[in-house]
Amino acid sequence: MGPIGPMGPASARTGDGTESTSFGRREVQIWRVWLSTTDSALGYYRAALCLDELNRAERFRFENLKRSYIASRGGLRVLLSHYLGCNPRDIEFVCGQNGKPALRGMSPVRFNVSHSGDLALYAFTLDCELGVDVERLRELDDLESIASRFFCAAEASELLSLRPEDRRSAFFRCWTRKEAYVKAVGDGLSIPLDRFQVTLLPGVPCRFVHVAGDSQAALAWTLHDLELAPEYIGALAYQDSPRPTTIRPAVRAEQLPAIVGSV
Repeated sequence: MGPIGPMGPASARTGDGTESTSFGRREVQIWRVWLSTTDSALGYYRAALCLDELNRAERFRFENLKRSYIASRGGLRVLLSHYLGCNPRDIEFVCGQNGKPALRGMSPVRFNVSHSGDLALYAFTLDCELGVDVERLRELDDLESIASRFFCAAEASELLSLRPEDRRSAFFRCWTRKEAYVKAVGDGLSIPLDRFQVTLLPGVPCRFVHVAGDSQAALAWTLHDLELAPEYIGALAYQDSPRPTTIRPAVRAEQLPAIVGSV
């Protein structure tokens, strides 16, 4: 993965003129949050959500999914309040043409979120769109057919060249890398996953092979594997030269507000 560790401080100015928490210069900061939490913590996160978010939470049929959504969305607000120096409830979002969320106003802070199983993944940087994806490793009976349907031909061929016992981790390496790119671009389902190629074989450095058939265009992008937790695979993508990347220790959702307040 890319270089880890902070660099010199650089403050971001929010749309209302206040100073945000310092980032390292060009730094990407990654947070990991375990979403299973107490009822009191969930109440705190629920109180931070806007009406649209609360309505969306109520549309989940299963209680565990509702709780995960409230904790992950509330966690995003808490983390953004850390960077912007404001109350979590005061943060306003806008959506791009294809649904990618962003901050309303002129803030240079960029962010992206993913969660799978019980783990939420958040990425933040300045003045550079980025995408992250996390997947919990699980058994897929139709793994090869999914790859043949969604991956490009070279990726599917590489996957099938591996021993059956090695295919699951390679599949999720490929999937998270591709999803991170799609989320960074912000075009959602309008980008077919077979239009670009990433590496997936064990021991091969994480990178783009081509973007829309153009190997030179791939050089403008950076792709990192993220070591997150046992049985989870993650990836980070952005269109820039490699940025220093800091992965913060994983925390439980009920710990996050206190930890953010102490940073």
